[in-house]
Parts: sequence; structure tokens; C-alpha cells
Amino acid sequence: MSALAADHYIQRLLLVFIGIVILALRVCVSVIANIIINSGEAFVKAVSDTIHKEFGNVKIAFDLSCVVAAVLLFLFFFDFSVVGTREGTVLSAVFTGVVVKFFTKRLKKPLEYLVAK
Repeated sequence: MSALAADHYIQRLLLVFIGIVILALRVCVSVIANIIINSGEAFVKAVSDTIHKEFGNVKIAFDLSCVVAAVLLFLFFFDFSVVGTREGTVLSAVFTGVVVKFFTKRLKKPLEYLVAK
């Protein structure tokens, strides 16, 4: 990964957005195939199925609540300083669910067709 070293802020943001797209595609495919890889996604899937809301919307709410909880815990335990939670974390929390919704609308029928075979 050393070839992807980002020296400038814009390059780092671009890499964050590339990571968001890759992660969202993985989440979308696993949710459509009903194969959940980690407990966070399983929780979001269970909640979205229970309350009959779109997975992407529940994911945005869940991810943002995790970021808010992390910031509050940092403030409480680390003398009102936030360490390791910056704009990339917030961007990931907001946009992963948005991109999941984007992919789900376009890939749900083709992937369900492939999974059904």
C-alpha cells in the first residue's frame, strides 16, 4: 500500500471516498445475499427488518450514533480531547449508508437472480 501514500489532504479524502465505495459495495452484496459478515451489519439488518425501514437509512443512523458515542466517550475519558475521530470517520459514517442505498437500488434484482440460481 506504500504506492498509495497520500501526501496531500485532497488525496487522503479521495482515498477515504474510494474506501467508502468499496466497503459499501461489500455491504450491499452481503446484505442482498443475506450473508452478514460482522455483528454491526447483522444488528443493522435485524433492526431494518424489524422496523421495516430501508437498510441504508438504518445504517446511516447506526453509524452516526456510533461516532457520536465514540466522541462522547473520548470527551469523558480523555479530558475533553477527541483522538482518532476526524472528518474521515464522519464522512464514512454518513456516506457508507448513502452509497449502500445507491448500490442496492441498482444491484438488488441482478444479485437476487444470481443467488436464486
